[in-house]
Amino acid sequence: MRRLIFLFVVVLLFTSSCLKMDDFLYNPNEHPIDHYALQNYTGEVEFRLPDTMALADSMIHLFTINSNDNGDIKKIYALYLGDISRIATDTVILYCHGNKDHLDFYYPRAQLLAWVGGKHHYGVMTFDYRGFGLSEGKPSESALYADADAAMQWLLQHGLTNDRLIIYGFSMGTAPATELSAKPRSMIPSKIILEAPFASAEVFYQDATGLAMPGSTVMDLKIDNAEEIKSVQQPFLWFHGINDDFISMKTHGEVVFKNYHGIKKYAVRTPDANHSDIPVLLTFDRYRVILNHFILGDLQYDDLVKPQ
Repeated sequence: MRRLIFLFVVVLLFTSSCLKMDDFLYNPNEHPIDHYALQNYTGEVEFRLPDTMALADSMIHLFTINSNDNGDIKKIYALYLGDISRIATDTVILYCHGNKDHLDFYYPRAQLLAWVGGKHHYGVMTFDYRGFGLSEGKPSESALYADADAAMQWLLQHGLTNDRLIIYGFSMGTAPATELSAKPRSMIPSKIILEAPFASAEVFYQDATGLAMPGSTVMDLKIDNAEEIKSVQQPFLWFHGINDDFISMKTHGEVVFKNYHGIKKYAVRTPDANHSDIPVLLTFDRYRVILNHFILGDLQYDDLVKPQ
């Protein structure tokens, strides 16, 4: 079904001189909002956590930051879960979300990360890219990187150091996570986590359509995680659902993982998991344990966590 939709989009693009496929890769308003509800959001989400994992309002901070994309400055929304006064000493996970919706939709994911190693053991920051949620502007490839870097600038201003920054990218968010690890700007992440990464915009196009034509005919995107990962030296943890029917593990994730030649890498190929249910299929507990040991630097290989 996803492939049929994608093929329809390609046909539409060829019948219109003013459309580019780039616009269809960003889906910020599938469930539009007029305010952020976060923990009280009742709309569609990928999963929900039990009430026992709710966070105190005093630890949920919603604010705006300025993102500068080559002189184009926009106000974007960001979220920090934890004690802001402890950023100068805490380890922080910077989460770059996927290509749809907004912070409300991804709040349970950020909330789950706030429980890695125990409640608020790590700080968690995430943000809405331009055009997503209530953030100003329009999404673009360069803006993805600028927006993620703006979050790093905010963390740096609050005392975070490179050795305590962990960057985590999910789906589309693997692009800024990989780019800013390979070509650092304001900060250098100490570790990188990619969940359901795509190899490149070109492979995504070819994989989704099966058409023997270059993706450049319908898109301007140059994203190439499979190439950028070659320059990443930080320890690397990769999650992918074996049954992912949106970003194929074989043609995308495996290529990214194989191309990494840094310090150490871990692969978690999750049985039965599709694109967005890895934390559920692993179970929240095992997911958190894997993340915690990776961040601590003592993750061991086992029946699920593999070196190759």
